[in-house]
Amino acid sequence: MPKPGGRLRLVDVAERAGVSLATASRALAGRDGVSEAVADRVRQVSRELGYVANPYARTLAGGATSTVGLVVHQVDDPYFSEIAGGVIQIADEQGLLVQICHSGRDPDRELRQLRHLIAQRVGIIVIAGSGYDDPRVEAEARGELATYQRLGGRVAVIGRHSLGVDAVLPDNEAGGRALGEHLLTLGHRRIAVAAATGGLTTVIDRLAGLADALRRHGLSLDELPVVQTDFTRDGGRVAAERILREHPDSTAIVALNDSMAIGVLATLRAQRVAVPERMSVVGFNDVSVAADLAPGLTTVRLPMTGMGRMALELALRPRSKRPRRRRTGQALVVRDSTAPPPG
Repeated sequence: MPKPGGRLRLVDVAERAGVSLATASRALAGRDGVSEAVADRVRQVSRELGYVANPYARTLAGGATSTVGLVVHQVDDPYFSEIAGGVIQIADEQGLLVQICHSGRDPDRELRQLRHLIAQRVGIIVIAGSGYDDPRVEAEARGELATYQRLGGRVAVIGRHSLGVDAVLPDNEAGGRALGEHLLTLGHRRIAVAAATGGLTTVIDRLAGLADALRRHGLSLDELPVVQTDFTRDGGRVAAERILREHPDSTAIVALNDSMAIGVLATLRAQRVAVPERMSVVGFNDVSVAADLAPGLTTVRLPMTGMGRMALELALRPRSKRPRRRRTGQALVVRDSTAPPPG
């Protein structure tokens, strides 16, 4: 252990944690090759000794570095591609580089990526994608980001409720309500939902909006089949197959993002289910290809590129005493994938 007043070294953390210097280094950098239990012990020791600040505090103390770390759920999802485009636009204007990480909607993987970005001394972190409804899942990320901000790092998130940082918040509940009202006004009552597993707050909020629209028409979400699969195009295919097999009298499918809606449309086309004559389909986000599908997809438009720009603009501003919140607005875009139910 160092003498009082002496400079704390990584080897001091390793000795206190009972691990090798290499293991301590990998654990604090968030790299693979260290068990989660050992990594947790090393991080706990580093916090107790005050070492955790040292790998990046010297850089951050003088201001942001030239790199922005962007963490997205699904790098090949157009929703996140368009958000990334907005982040990159602002980064280019500011002379910053953007490093993109992909979490696959795995909170443990996301946490490892955050720690890796911090260890790499990025000056700004932007996280795009839904939060999780279990507060315990979010607690570790919130703690890492709080320490990072105290040392000068800048953070903004998109679609996250509870990380205690500046946030751009899509109007998911209002959008879910708009989709429900649209289908109900057309006369649909046998509505099925293609949702996602994993306790995502985005899904919860969109379902809450749909539930509110149903209540206004004397119906309940509990009466609807809600099929939970992956929040992807393949997940939409699987959901549509189950809906057709288990709920063949459905006349409309609400897909809670456009990627799922594209998968739903592919399955309906493969099974020769006419859209919208036999089955109406709606999505959420209005990704760039939604208008070019056959039929064009009725969906809720979010300003995805603008959301990316807004998030990085927030992160570049001086930190405020309280986290700032920016709502995005939303708009229902009606295209050819919806019509009154058959008969």
